[in-house]
Amino acid sequence: MNIHFIAIGGSAMHNLALAMHQKGYQVSGSDDEISEPSLSRLKRAEILPEAVGWFPDKLSSNIDAVILGMHARENNPELIRAKELGLKIYSYPEYIYEQTKNKTRVVIGGSHGKTTITAMILHVMNYHHIDCDYMVGAQLTGFDTMVKLSESASIAIVEGDEYLSSPIDRRPKFHLYHPNIALLSGIAWDHINVFPTFENYKEQFKIFVDLITENGTLIYMCADAEVESIASHCRKDIKVVPYQNPEYKIKEGVTYIIYNGHEIPLKIFGTHNLINLNGARMVCESLNISSSQFYEAIISFEGAAKRLELVCQTNDSSFFKDFAHSPSKLKATTEAVKEQFPNRKLIACMELHTFSSLNEKFLLEYKGAMDAADIAVVYFNPHTLAHKKLKEVSEHQVEIAFSLSKKIHVFTEINKLKSFLTRAPISNSNLLMMSSGNFDGLDYTALAQTLYN
Repeated sequence: MNIHFIAIGGSAMHNLALAMHQKGYQVSGSDDEISEPSLSRLKRAEILPEAVGWFPDKLSSNIDAVILGMHARENNPELIRAKELGLKIYSYPEYIYEQTKNKTRVVIGGSHGKTTITAMILHVMNYHHIDCDYMVGAQLTGFDTMVKLSESASIAIVEGDEYLSSPIDRRPKFHLYHPNIALLSGIAWDHINVFPTFENYKEQFKIFVDLITENGTLIYMCADAEVESIASHCRKDIKVVPYQNPEYKIKEGVTYIIYNGHEIPLKIFGTHNLINLNGARMVCESLNISSSQFYEAIISFEGAAKRLELVCQTNDSSFFKDFAHSPSKLKATTEAVKEQFPNRKLIACMELHTFSSLNEKFLLEYKGAMDAADIAVVYFNPHTLAHKKLKEVSEHQVEIAFSLSKKIHVFTEINKLKSFLTRAPISNSNLLMMSSGNFDGLDYTALAQTLYN
């Protein structure tokens, strides 16, 4: 099979390209920008494009499939050429389905927790040497790529993103997977640039559940009212399995799950992560992995990248980085750190980076999102607003939007933010940095050295 990737340099796209290369396919691709780590990984596999840019001559009748990434545009010259040749064009999720349509597909959906739940399931499968294909949205310890597609595996574990599939396919990605087993973790409005109202956003999850295969299974977080409503109205042939927060305790900074009278120590913490863990356990049970087998494996799970990932720690302080950016994620993550370390001050800092978070209307959804923090900090770069062609937002607007019972410190210059953080009292305190971006290239390692030296 000869396959060509239009926009091969993306995080998801280059991982799919690597997976197909490992499967033995002939892989080619193009992009107008390829940065690290995509560049080095594609180069090592010897599938890095020779030159940056779009080259229609790469497309010929010998190409069996073209994979179109979201980074490309509708007028992309390679896409135009592929259409002229009548080649089969797939979006990323369409091709994942094409490669897994004869397997048992487990699709993890929801506004939050998708990556962590998928990572937990894969950790358990890997621990017990159970072969499976997968697609997950973060690099995981013990896994070479974020995508694996093989001939041998009978199960595929897929993280089901609700964002759009491609420039020419405006369906949410998770509508294309048709799960045999689906998990729905929770619904909290996001992607306002695509789903302008909460009702429109909720509808996408109703459609997702309706696309479960005949006599399939829905595992759902029953404490979420929106999810409960969808589950209670799903098709009669679908088996519904609820889950919620398990029993647990915290002792000396370690969280223990209570199971059959035993205390099982974990390397992760936070109520949201424990709920995610229970959802992952229900999925594993649906795949004939017992709870005992699940807990045996999960005690060594350290979390997915950028999900309460530990940057540095001392005897009385920890520095975490996290992907949280939406209101519900900020609230869950700050509360998790405060609950785990109740006697330490919490300095929580988030970056407004996404289209939704920088939208003047959506900002109001952040009210009280970081109230668990002792010191709450928000950073945004006005140039990001200009780049996304959004209306200007003032520091005062951000302060009002976030404030409930806390004073919010707002910064728009990265050097002023760094200066503020380095002056903060770090002894007997935790620092939590949250963003789907990178705080304009802020070096966490260098910041940690400044704080702790």
